[in-house]
Amino acid sequence: MKVSERIGKLRDLMDEKGIDIYIIPTADFHQTEYVGDHFKAREFITGFSGSAGTALVAKDEAYLWTDGRYFIQASKELKDSPVELMKMGSPGVPTIEDYLSDKLAEGGVLGFDGRVVSMGSGQKYEEIVNEKDGKIIYKYDLINEIWDDRPVLAKEPAFLLDVKYSGEEVSSKLERIRKKMKENNATTHVLTTLDDICWTLNIRGDDIEFFPLVLSYMIITMDKVDLYINEAKLNDEIKAKLKKDNVVLHAYNDIYEDIKKIDKEEVLLIDPSRLNYALYNDIPKENEKVEKTNPEIVFKAIKNSTEVENMRKAQIKDSIAHVKFMKWLKENIGKEKITEMSACDKLYEYRKEQGNYISPSFEPICSFGENAAIVHYTSTPETNIELEKGNFFLSDTGAGYYEGSTDITRAYALGEITPEMKDHFTLVAISNLNLGNVKFLSGVTGMNLDYAAKKPFWDRGLDYNHGTGHGLGYLLNIHEGPTGFRWQHRDHEVHPFEENMIITNEPGIYIEGSHGIRLENELLVRKGEENEYGQFMYFEAITYIPMDLDAINPDMMTNEDKKLLNDYHKLVFEKVSPHLNEEEKEWLKKYTREI
Repeated sequence: MKVSERIGKLRDLMDEKGIDIYIIPTADFHQTEYVGDHFKAREFITGFSGSAGTALVAKDEAYLWTDGRYFIQASKELKDSPVELMKMGSPGVPTIEDYLSDKLAEGGVLGFDGRVVSMGSGQKYEEIVNEKDGKIIYKYDLINEIWDDRPVLAKEPAFLLDVKYSGEEVSSKLERIRKKMKENNATTHVLTTLDDICWTLNIRGDDIEFFPLVLSYMIITMDKVDLYINEAKLNDEIKAKLKKDNVVLHAYNDIYEDIKKIDKEEVLLIDPSRLNYALYNDIPKENEKVEKTNPEIVFKAIKNSTEVENMRKAQIKDSIAHVKFMKWLKENIGKEKITEMSACDKLYEYRKEQGNYISPSFEPICSFGENAAIVHYTSTPETNIELEKGNFFLSDTGAGYYEGSTDITRAYALGEITPEMKDHFTLVAISNLNLGNVKFLSGVTGMNLDYAAKKPFWDRGLDYNHGTGHGLGYLLNIHEGPTGFRWQHRDHEVHPFEENMIITNEPGIYIEGSHGIRLENELLVRKGEENEYGQFMYFEAITYIPMDLDAINPDMMTNEDKKLLNDYHKLVFEKVSPHLNEEEKEWLKKYTREI
């Protein structure tokens, strides 16, 4: 069935239900950034396969809003479809709220499945609809009625994350959460976000491809925990552990009825951006609500000492795999057929050799040449091209080990490349090194520091259309709040840097139709000296992979730039060489030599 036919069927249902505009976000019932196959409703209705975006279907028009990572991809995938691309943040492009304010008729009806729209977004829509004397209908999943072969909800088993990896018992985490509840005068805490639930209970699963999460809801009170989950996913060991912490099991969907029966005296701590609109509306109006960010967000972002040491080990493992891969790629390009997908497979072969490997930590981005200019490109059998000399191979991939998750990007020059390509690569390297070596006072946020990465680009009238970095979860979401590098304000990324947070550093440049380059390291936030001016902080790079010297133009670099690169490469050799054989060590010595 073509996209136009799907939209036609959706419009028929909209007419039947009296809905003028229907919104389909990229979301599950838990506001998870990446979703399982069952929840890919937006992809089904538009044909756009990127991981982020919101579709809107009106009676005579259809739109897709997505961000700069996907402009090129979306333009290609929406070609010849009735869906028009809305490039978020571009001049003249309205937000969804602006569109609704302008286009929803007086007395109009807005529809969406309230389980996949956040409480915060739903309330914004409410304001607009109320101004129009209109109505919201949120009880219908209209996509389900036209998606005949929709995948079923995941049923994969969960597994325990031992305290030797998590570093903290469930009882301790619950004690900290309950302390925050008391500080906010709340008696009940409602959680729908999967990473918060899995972190709290030290469980992981396989319900979302690449992300070891378990579909569930949770209600925490002062004396027990109600967990809403498909019990078949839990083995006897997990059930025994949960029982020890007074965790009571319920059927997955029962929360919607149970929340309606909650005692009217309970004061609920809820997070507007992380609770779905339907569940929020099922809470009795009589209950007092405290709307604050889930305390688990900051708790899990600040890694404990066990997690830090484990994640260092995971980074070493991944760095070894990348060095072996880089050597193999450089030595075999032009000698054997290598494609985007076969190169990606080879990298994961080296990762699996490192031990305690679980799975990729997100969908791999392995792209050659002009495909690398598509920021979140995914190679498929239809697009899988052969690698050749004369351009870059870009690998933005990650691994989940029991010791933690990784997210690493490198671009490798294959054979001789043009001077412009070298200049672009060098620019990205300078940007990465500049940001990775800043010192700053406690209280600083990513908005303050993003300029360190952007300045080399902006000085040359260039830019990249994505954030410079994000927090990294421990076998959870690969993009983890509440901190990141981005010059624009985003509420969920403005928490100050705190010791033991782990943040990515990933500037890039993308030349449509030609090439793309991104270099990404993980940074560990550390405390530096404390003096009369306050507590100083710095970043420690914990990713140890060469920045391809075959693509560096030293003439572009200041002495300070060269020193930063040389110091980084000295660290790479020091950390990785003990794990290599003699031939590999000699090769690494060449690619970490001083310039």
